[in-house]
Amino acid sequence: MRDVKGIIVGLLASVMLTAAVPARAETLRLLTWGDYAPEAVIKKFKDATGIDVEVTISNNEDMISKLRATGGAGFDLAQPSQDRILGPQTDFGIYKPMDLSKITAGLFIPELLDAAKKNTAIDGKVYGVAHLWGTSGLVVDRKKAPDIKSFLDLCKSEYKGRVSMRLKRPALLGMAFALGEDPFAAYGDKAKYQAIIDKAGAALAACKANVKAYWSGSDDLLNMIRSGEVVAAEAWDSTGFKLNAENPDINFVAPAAGALGWIDTFALPAKGKNDDAAYKWINFVMQPEIAAMIVDSAGSFSASKGSDQFVSPKLRAAFQQAFPPEVIAQIKWFPAVPAGLEEMEGKVLDKVAAGN
Repeated sequence: MRDVKGIIVGLLASVMLTAAVPARAETLRLLTWGDYAPEAVIKKFKDATGIDVEVTISNNEDMISKLRATGGAGFDLAQPSQDRILGPQTDFGIYKPMDLSKITAGLFIPELLDAAKKNTAIDGKVYGVAHLWGTSGLVVDRKKAPDIKSFLDLCKSEYKGRVSMRLKRPALLGMAFALGEDPFAAYGDKAKYQAIIDKAGAALAACKANVKAYWSGSDDLLNMIRSGEVVAAEAWDSTGFKLNAENPDINFVAPAAGALGWIDTFALPAKGKNDDAAYKWINFVMQPEIAAMIVDSAGSFSASKGSDQFVSPKLRAAFQQAFPPEVIAQIKWFPAVPAGLEEMEGKVLDKVAAGN
């Protein structure tokens, strides 16, 4: 009897000790772009689910690098662009397939959801669903540089030292289209693709005298344009919308050859430990009112159906000014990047950066 009592006392003590230790808060580790997870949205998510969100700010190249280094570990949800999933997944296996039964499909604009599913499918499995979309093109102070309508215009002599760009693939491909080439059509022919990007790289190198500075983060570019040091730049449309809210002379301008369109996705890292929290976040932020909060923060529009009705009037007006129907019809959407092409592009861009 004494032994039984001892066991009971021991069990009670164990239960009391367990109860005295506070439960560890559940956490979602999110690898995403700047402004895609504003604090107000994180707070609402925590209030609704009890889940904390740990945000790491990144970009496409950095996401690939981080996940490649860990074999897809360290994060529960990532947000690569749809065209940056096929190649890295084929080469490195850094993502796991999505369970579409856990996604509330009715929250999404069907065309964008279907496009992302199609462009991230490998062997019949889907690796990404749509979140935000937008374009790359030109941000122009139209009062100071009214004639800039093409990537080639950034290189006009009168704009020496007054333009900016980011030495990444959107600038390279944007210049290729401006030169009359179609790099997307050459994705399946590496020799032809190399010739196209070499030509575009040479044009970017010839334009270096016009570049005040190459921007890396949006804050760099915003400050240069606000100060008047830069009058035009290669940039995302969201940068133009943000500046337009401050100065109506500045806005995004789709290049004459067409803006380059992207869709950023939700994707599950291969060794993520909290898929359940990831799916909860996806369904939460795709609710129209919540999605509109992210749109107002990021400046890019959402694949959330009906979210545009909740977006700030200024942002909606800037979008309508930059994207009349004929401009939208000319958007060149980034297709999935085949394995090996980004390495080729990187070498060309490194050569541009190293040149005098």
